[in-house]
Amino acid sequence: MIDRALVTQVVEDEIEGTDIFVVDITVSADNAVAVVLDSETAITIADCAKINHLVCSALNASGEDDFELTVYSAGLSEPLKLKRQYVKHIGEEVEVLRKTGEKQKGILQGVDDSCIEIEYEVREKEPGAKKKKTVKLKETIGLDSIKSTKLVIKV
Repeated sequence: MIDRALVTQVVEDEIEGTDIFVVDITVSADNAVAVVLDSETAITIADCAKINHLVCSALNASGEDDFELTVYSAGLSEPLKLKRQYVKHIGEEVEVLRKTGEKQKGILQGVDDSCIEIEYEVREKEPGAKKKKTVKLKETIGLDSIKSTKLVIKV
């Protein structure tokens, strides 16, 4: 089986000093390796190809020759996993799926080590008023209660 630590070390050595960071590295039982990267700015295909080449060379040098390697950037459809990704997307619309199954869309306002804050709008009827009024609400959601958070893609 492929040593995940070897893959991690090769990737970390290559991205050191850049704004690229590792979101996830997985190694399956059938030697399928996936490296998911993100960046404060942007990741190019050339970045992914270079890291792919380095990891492939390191695995071959360690005696591994039967594996599948995929290196890619965290896309818009991927859930946010790291605090660093949340920070990158402050001010953008997200959809939070709680472990209870409840969903909430809103603008990501902030993040710390234990929670995120989102702002969203609701239509409420004020007492004595005939029409509903749009009201902005803020909600703090604990990271431990979140199943996934995805960016809302608008077309």
